[in-house]
Amino acid sequence: MEFEEGILAEPVSPIAQYCNSSAFQLSIIGVWEFSIPIDEKQVKLFVSDAFLPINPRLSSIMVGDINETQRWKKVEVKLEDHIYSPNFHSSLSVESYDRFLDEYISDISLKAFPENKPMWEIHIIKYPTTNAASSLVFRLHHALGDGYSFMSAMLSCLRRADNPALPMRFPSRQRSKSDYKKDYNIFTNLPRVFSSVFKTMSDFSWSFLKSSFVEDDRTPIRSGNDGVEFQPTTITTIFFPLDQIKLIKTKLGVTINDTICGIIFLGVRLYMHEFSQKWDSSNSTALVLLNTRKPGVDYKSLEMGKPSEKTNMAWGNRFAFLDVQVPKFNQISNPSDFVCYSQNEINRKRTPFAVYLNTKLLRIVDKFKGHEDLGITIVSYMGKLRVVLKMEKEYIDSQKLKSCVENAFETIFKATQKVPTAGKL
Repeated sequence: MEFEEGILAEPVSPIAQYCNSSAFQLSIIGVWEFSIPIDEKQVKLFVSDAFLPINPRLSSIMVGDINETQRWKKVEVKLEDHIYSPNFHSSLSVESYDRFLDEYISDISLKAFPENKPMWEIHIIKYPTTNAASSLVFRLHHALGDGYSFMSAMLSCLRRADNPALPMRFPSRQRSKSDYKKDYNIFTNLPRVFSSVFKTMSDFSWSFLKSSFVEDDRTPIRSGNDGVEFQPTTITTIFFPLDQIKLIKTKLGVTINDTICGIIFLGVRLYMHEFSQKWDSSNSTALVLLNTRKPGVDYKSLEMGKPSEKTNMAWGNRFAFLDVQVPKFNQISNPSDFVCYSQNEINRKRTPFAVYLNTKLLRIVDKFKGHEDLGITIVSYMGKLRVVLKMEKEYIDSQKLKSCVENAFETIFKATQKVPTAGKL
């Protein structure tokens, strides 16, 4: 696919530059699972005709202009440089191919993107796994866009099975009445505003210290070793019934994100407790990525990469980093409190002022004190919530951690059944 080369387009955003800086290289890995074998020729047609036209950044690289400002520059895209088809051993069990796929994804996630080519790859997995007859693995640099951008882009490439002439459509999420309840009385809100500003400044100061001077404790989930981002990783997946997650959400009056954060926090504490009780009060921090798009917006397909004014679904990196302390056992009296703690902490730190300050912080701090040993990604699909754990290989016991997170879910689910539904007597 050919483009007019040498054209400098829009500047690279501060967050995109940070995602492609000396601090870290942040990528998004997505997997499409198919019920039939993949045709490699069809994949190449899809990339040329549907994928690349989604957004110019998929055909661009980062370069510095005469003012040393990073900008996107269009280049020629050679599909053979971006599409791969690995060879695994033949005639193995699907469980064996599950392991091969996990190891393959771990390996490619460590590789840096070449600077002279657009920062994306597609890997064709022709082997059956437990969940699919074949798979497509997308590896995209986070500098190109965030998860919302890519989800919207992928949806724009799909068509309905009953009528291929129509694009995919999903039902809109109905917001609860409480979402719209606002009290604009200035005298009622003034103390709340001053309190919010004070807490925001306090949180920002702590984030700056965490990013520059203060390190978390070395624990069973954090080695504290230099260069951990270049170490081999292990990937494991956990499935939760979405209807049970929603029951917890309804009972406690929180969001699904609050619920799963609470489950993860409890699971991590249980894992550390397995090694020693001294880790029950260790200082551990979770770096939560917050979507900063307009509240209440669901995934919408983008027409050829064009933003939708109604849904605020413009392409790009519209997220912020939130430092959230993992609650200690001595701070919690009930398992469900892990969920409530998550809600309180994230809500407190997601104010527009706090998000603005944290974005500015990225321009000040050139590196974090240590990189992540454990990364967690969550997606819901077909009535299930899939949690993917990516961790430092041979340091974190993947099966033990998986078991602890599953135990945390069961513990919180049982505990919430004894709690009156939020908002009801």
